[in-house]
Amino acid sequence: MPVVTTKPDPPTDDKRWRIVDAAMRRNGYEANGLIETLHAVQQTFGFLEESSMNYVAQSLRAPLSKVYGVATFYHFFSLKPQGRHVCVVCLGTACYIRKAARLLEEMEKSYTIRPGETTDDGNLSLMIARCIGSCGLAPACILDGDVLPQMTPELLAEKVKGVCDHDS
Repeated sequence: MPVVTTKPDPPTDDKRWRIVDAAMRRNGYEANGLIETLHAVQQTFGFLEESSMNYVAQSLRAPLSKVYGVATFYHFFSLKPQGRHVCVVCLGTACYIRKAARLLEEMEKSYTIRPGETTDDGNLSLMIARCIGSCGLAPACILDGDVLPQMTPELLAEKVKGVCDHDS
């Protein structure tokens, strides 16, 4: 007897799910389109909520554990809403030996947050990455998608303050 599978309903009636469905459709609703689909979810909704990962797992007929594993393995996926601005401090080998930990300490001290957290006002999220692929620019950070090369704690604090104060 043939197995009949139906596509599950999206978690909500939000029209933005059409964007996610289009990403899955491009890959024939196959599990090999998982990363692209998760990118579509995050780009559309800002983060990967549990209900969205369940929907993706069911739609792609992939185990939820695989979806969650991919979502937590790659640093560019977030499981909770991020701040208006995001600072990613690279702790890869090249950045680490060039004292990237001092950059992280400066951010923790200046904004009273730890990696993976967002300030109480929702203005800034602090993240870490194992490598951002800019080893020749070490120590490097990413601020709102822009790579900041050869950072010092003082320079990073100035850059972050500049983008955060711009919102005020």
